[in-house]
Amino acid sequence: MARLTQTKKSPFIPEKLPLSNINWEALVPLIGRANRTLAQYDGMLYGVPNPEVMLSPMTTQEAVLSSRIEGTQATLGEVLKFQAGEDVKQESKRQDILEIINYRSALQTAEKRLQTRPFNLNLLLELHSILLDSVRGRDKARGRFRTQQNWIGPDGCKIENAYFIPPVPMSVPAHLDNWEKYYHHDEQDPLVQLAIMHAQFEIIHPFLDGNGRIGRILIPVFLYEKKLLLRPMFYLSNYLEAHRDEYVKRLRNLGAPGSWDEWITFFLHAVSEQAQANSATVRSILELYEKLKVRIISLTHSQFAVPLLDLLFSQPIFQSTQLQVDGMPSKPMLMQMLNALRKAKILKVVREGSGRRAQVLALAELVNLCEGRSVIQ
Repeated sequence: MARLTQTKKSPFIPEKLPLSNINWEALVPLIGRANRTLAQYDGMLYGVPNPEVMLSPMTTQEAVLSSRIEGTQATLGEVLKFQAGEDVKQESKRQDILEIINYRSALQTAEKRLQTRPFNLNLLLELHSILLDSVRGRDKARGRFRTQQNWIGPDGCKIENAYFIPPVPMSVPAHLDNWEKYYHHDEQDPLVQLAIMHAQFEIIHPFLDGNGRIGRILIPVFLYEKKLLLRPMFYLSNYLEAHRDEYVKRLRNLGAPGSWDEWITFFLHAVSEQAQANSATVRSILELYEKLKVRIISLTHSQFAVPLLDLLFSQPIFQSTQLQVDGMPSKPMLMQMLNALRKAKILKVVREGSGRRAQVLALAELVNLCEGRSVIQ
């Protein structure tokens, strides 16, 4: 059988799903652990008031890390500064940031669409169109399945030097039809199903660009549609980026004897480890929110203290004008509140105002928490 590391210049022929050679008995302990840790994480999501606001930086960080696997260099802080109006002089960095913003937009669109209809290939095309909108790769059949042969290898390599050659273009529709049916298949365990579904998507490589990012977007989308998560907020890219070499190795080895069991084992372990890490991050965000709520109410004595805190969590790097929205106080009162938070060192100045250029402030503790390191002092 062909392998993803094949050096023969022949396109890969994917196995038909569902697979018939999975060693389910050996996987039982891993399946149990992965489902338990995921359920614990989902339980934490149920305890988060307004999760789309409070966990907004986590969603952006997922987009950052998933895009980093593909080679982007932008950080969470840089993305948030860009959204706050900070200029980016280097065009390559600007493109990185736009790709990350598109990734997040695609994930949000998927959640919205799944509220009214099941996942299907038309939604997959829509997500791809959003992902490549106005960024690198926009001229590579954006929003369309490929009709050309593609391959994976070093930048600029010819097909003869490729690591992997996906299926021939004429076979892509049939493979995608089988893949879509398996997506909705009643498999013995949905996390094993997700592992297979993710890998098979990368094998088919149905687009000329963006396959890796789309494949990782599908992970929280699948968990959400299968009702394993309250929201499509499962951030696996942190683990995959940290174990990139093994991630790529396991995918490229598919087709070898026992390789599917090895891949599923890796994936289930990734889910377990990342679910625990995500739970710890959510717990830290909740603790930070409660701590800041008490402090901001004490500092401002305002009925707008909690709405302001919610805005800060949804956009932790901002210009003051971006907070002048419905439900907030007048501009003078808002500025008074922000000044109080700045004096208390809850907010840090990222950029001083000058002339028409507005001041940029940051809820540094939240940004640093999501980055996992101190990026704003």
